[in-house]
This record gives sequence, structure tokens and C-alpha cells, in this order.
Amino acid sequence: MVDLVRAARDVADIVEAHADRAERERRLPMAVVEALRDADLLRMCVPRAYAGPEADPVTMAKAIETVSTADGSAGWCTMIASTTSSLSMFLPPDAARQIFADRANIGGGVFAPNGTGCAVDGGWKRSGVWNWGSGTQHCRYILGGTRLDDDFRLLFFDAADVRIHDTWHTSGLRGTGSHEFSVSDVFVPTARSMSARGARPTIEAPLAAFPNFTLLAIGVAAVALGLARRAIDEFVELAADKRPQFSERTLAQVGTNQTDLARAEVQLRSARGFLYSEVADAWEVALNGSRVELDARVRIRLAGANAVEAATRAIDSVYTMAGGCAIYETNQLQRCLRDVHVVSQHIMVAPRLFETLGKHLFGGEIDSSSI
Repeated sequence: MVDLVRAARDVADIVEAHADRAERERRLPMAVVEALRDADLLRMCVPRAYAGPEADPVTMAKAIETVSTADGSAGWCTMIASTTSSLSMFLPPDAARQIFADRANIGGGVFAPNGTGCAVDGGWKRSGVWNWGSGTQHCRYILGGTRLDDDFRLLFFDAADVRIHDTWHTSGLRGTGSHEFSVSDVFVPTARSMSARGARPTIEAPLAAFPNFTLLAIGVAAVALGLARRAIDEFVELAADKRPQFSERTLAQVGTNQTDLARAEVQLRSARGFLYSEVADAWEVALNGSRVELDARVRIRLAGANAVEAATRAIDSVYTMAGGCAIYETNQLQRCLRDVHVVSQHIMVAPRLFETLGKHLFGGEIDSSSI
């Protein structure tokens, strides 16, 4: 079995070397896409039955975190493609093989039901527009959530039928190319679709028993953890030599910086430990063939949201300590700052999630369909 975390470390130099270009071009350069693809990092959740690595959630998250330490945009695209690949376990086997068995067929897209369509002979006709199409420029199949009559389904479009609109002009995660995309009256065979609610696995695999939205939240949190690790390491290196104007001491010799760095480090490591502990516990439940119940899912979602908040605070702290040099776009701390504040807006980890999770902790009823 491929060691995906080691594979992520092995491609880190390529990812980092092309990060500036990704930022400028607002998409991942093909050299990065090919390196991630060849390392099987863009379909980590494809089961072994379809020639995939079938990564467990902890391994998936650590690989995403590792890529994100090299470049947040590459880590984000790794997360989107791999969590999308988990849907292979719910598609009819022939369609799953067609889309995911070949590692060259990268998948991505958007779950939200932003389009409408109708049933036709052999499939569906579909039109719609979606935002946040991360990495769609390098995808072979692109997912779009769709309202079809009274149903909510997920359809996989052939990339040739998808129009990508140049809308991704953002503060952070610029290299993800998360443009708007659309289709117009496109036919999708029935086999390349699945119900968005209550779909049953079409293959036996422990990962199929792991909650899909929970998996996505873990991946988003892993990107933030990688960004914070990079930011802290960058600051430590900078602080060893940089002396602020009118100061004889380096940044590393300033007592308040020592205190703040220690706090940032402990907050990040504590949040990371909480997340991986909860994910590992839930994975043991899935491995034993049991359902991951709501209480466990809530703890993972709490850990994920907390990880993003801790990562954001850590990056804000070292960015501030770094001083004026950090305000330039060419500074790595500037990029980490911008990237993590985009990550923190994702619905899977956004601050408003705490209200829902807190209500559950008080014993109240919540809509658990996306927990």
C-alpha cells in the first residue's frame, strides 16, 4: 500500500517551487497537478476495488496537511479532489470505474443544488451555475448538485460540457482556481448520478461507512493546520536574524515574541491533537462495521472548527510579530494569512457552526443531515 503521507512529502518541493506561479495564474500549474496525480493524492478516497489507495481519514488529512504546508492552494485542491473521490463508493460500479479507476481522471465540483433539470430517456438534462469550483480547470469530471423534479441528485458532468467563468479574483487561495462554472442543457447518463440524500454504498469498504460531510470538514481543517505550520516555521526562521528598526535584539530575543510563539505553538498542537484523536476514534467505529453516531460526528466537527480557529489565531499572531516585511504579497506569512482567512469561510468550519454544535451539547435537536 502506498504511504500517502510520505508521497505528500516527496512532492512538496515541486508544489512549493510552483506556488508563486499558481498565485499569479490563479490555478495550479500542470507540473503540480501531475505530481499530485501521479502520487495518487487527488483520489485518496477511491477504494482498492477501483484501483484506488482507499486512504483512511487520518491518513487523508495528514497528506492534505503536508501538501498545504508547501502551498495552501495545492493542499486545498488535493482536499477537494480526494473528498469528491469518496463518492465513487456510491455510484454504480461501472460508472465509478469509468470516472475514478484511471488516476488521470481527476474529479471535483460543487455539492450545492444550484441547477435544475428533468428526466429524459437514459438520464437527465441539466442546466445550472455553480460557484467555488476549486480545481475544475484540471478535472476530467465535474460534480454539480442538481434539483431534478422532487429529487436532489449529484451529477458528474464531462469537463467538455462545462464552461468555466473567470471569476476567481480573491484575497487568498488564489491558486485553487475556484471559478464559477456552468452547464447548459447537458445530458448526463443515469449511471453518472446519485442521490444526495440517503445514498447507499454500492461497494463494501469501511470508508463508505464514514460520514461524507464529516470527511469534508476534516479535509478543510487539515488545510488550515498545514498553513499554520508553515507560518510558524517561516516566522521562527525570520526571527532568528531580523532586528526591528532601532532595536539591538532580534525578534527571537524579544520576550513578548517568545511568549506569543509558545502560545501559538501549543494552541496549534492542541487543536491538531484533538482533531486527529476524534477522527481516529470514529474510524475505529467504522472499521468495526458500526455507524458513526451523531455525538461522535459533533465532536469531530467541533475539533475541525476549533482547528481552523486555532490555525487562524496562530497565523495572525506570527504575522503581527513579523512586522512590516509581512505586509508584502511576496512574503510567505502574507500568503498564509490570506489563505487561512479564506479557509475559515468554508461552511464546514465557519464560526456559525459552533451555535449548532452547542445546541446539540445542550441536548437540543439539530439538523444533522450535514454534520
